[in-house]
This record gives sequence, C-alpha cells and structure tokens, in this order.
Amino acid sequence: MSDIVPAAPHDLSFVGLFLQADPIVKGVMILLVLASLGCWTIVVEKLLRFRSVRREARAFERATRSGEKLHPQSAGTNGRIIAAGQEAWRDQDPSESRAERRERIERAMRAALSADMRQLQVGLPFLATTGSAAPFIGLFGTVWGIMNSFSAIAASQDTSLSVVAPGIAEALFATAIGLVAAIPAVTAYNKLTTDLGRLQQLFTAGITVLGDRLARDRKPLLRAEAAE
Repeated sequence: MSDIVPAAPHDLSFVGLFLQADPIVKGVMILLVLASLGCWTIVVEKLLRFRSVRREARAFERATRSGEKLHPQSAGTNGRIIAAGQEAWRDQDPSESRAERRERIERAMRAALSADMRQLQVGLPFLATTGSAAPFIGLFGTVWGIMNSFSAIAASQDTSLSVVAPGIAEALFATAIGLVAAIPAVTAYNKLTTDLGRLQQLFTAGITVLGDRLARDRKPLLRAEAAE
C-alpha cells in the first residue's frame, strides 16, 4: 500500500500571505503599503512644521497684544505678515477713514497669512483621499481574492477548510492593509486640519490687534526699522 503524502502546510505569515496572493491582490497590497508610507511621511513632516509655526503664532499674538515693536525682517510667517502690513500702511490715502485704512491693512496681512496657510495644507488632501479610498481598495483586493478562491474550490471539488482557508486569508489580508492605511490617515487628517484652524485663529487675532495699531499709529514699524 502506497503512503499518502500530506499536503504542505500553507504559510499564513504576513510575508507568506503576500507571496501566495494573486498578482492583482499583490498589486492592491503594494499600492496600499505605498499609500500608507506616503501618509506617514506627510504626518511626520506636518507635525514638525506645525510645531514651528505654532511657536511663531503664539509669539506673534503675544507681541501684538503687548504692544512690542515688530520687525518686518523677521523670518517665517510673522515676517511676511508684518511686511505686508507695513507695505499697506505706507500706501496711505488721506481721503480714507481710519476704519477703511484698518480694513485695507488687515486685508493685506490676511492675504499674506492665507498664502502661508495654503503651503501648510499641501499633503492634507492626500491624507483625506487615502482615508476614504483605502478601505474600498482593500475591499476590491478581498473580493478578487475570494473570487479566485471559489474558482479554485470549484476546480478541485474540495470544500475542506484546508483548501478554503488560505485563499480567504490572503483575500482578507488586503482589507486589513486597507484599514491599516486608512485609520491613521483619517485620524491624522482630522487632527492636522483642527490644528491648522487653531493656528489661523492665533494669527488672525494678532492681525486684528496689529491692524488697529497700524491704523491708529502713524509710525510703529518705522520705529522698529530705526532701532535696527
């Protein structure tokens, strides 16, 4: 009587599931992993950048509220806002009222702030897209893998768990990767957009105070220039 050779056990490790998967499912997994790496790169860069800008925003608001002399040559967002305000202040029209002058100066500073805020928003749409699309991309890989598993079951005419489980596991692995990519992306997007709104509020509060100073005072920034 001939010996029955048992089938080789399937490798159910992460690497094994990837290597045994269908080429299309592999492509889905690779796409999701690359998207996840891109998201983490954006998150780390934004966290470091936001920390620096947050310090600038707090310093700007504190300086405007305390009446400190402001330097247009300052680096970063603060310097660009102050420079825009000074430029608008220099372009004075004797016929305009104080309220009109204040509105014009604040509008110039808000425009400078908006330009910097747009730079900080770069990368956030990618987080939003990954967070919303990654689960569905992973689900596509899962559906495709399950279809292949059922085709293999029909061809082998064997519905035992040892035949069904490996293919289903490979398919579900794609959904798992999609969730791993999507959950941090959505969480980071919500946090970063909230932080961005708070930063803009800090700068806007300082702009309001500074705009009032510039509309009322005839040479606040000129004194800062002379001091240098």
